[in-house]
Amino acid sequence: MEINTKLFSVLSNQTRLDILQWLKNPEKEITSVSCETVRFMMREKGGICVTDIVKRAGLAQSTVSKYLSDLQNCGLLISERHGKWTYYRRNDKHIHELAQYVAEEL
Repeated sequence: MEINTKLFSVLSNQTRLDILQWLKNPEKEITSVSCETVRFMMREKGGICVTDIVKRAGLAQSTVSKYLSDLQNCGLLISERHGKWTYYRRNDKHIHELAQYVAEEL
């Protein structure tokens, strides 16, 4: 994972941090659909649908999509496309590497 100022700029936004936290425990945090649906999305689609993240954030879809793109471009999220829908999940490997870097180098 490349550690640079862009990464820290992306993490300086509270909603982006919230998204990372929501995707850490989506069954608890994504309440627009049932727990069973969340489990299905994670298992079969590889993440949570943008629509459900938008509902949780309470912001415009364009804003949330930009935030998700920023997080993905920094390596913190992974996306999977299924038809017209995009699903996001955390890239826990890179998040762990970032945490290690901060703990050891800063």
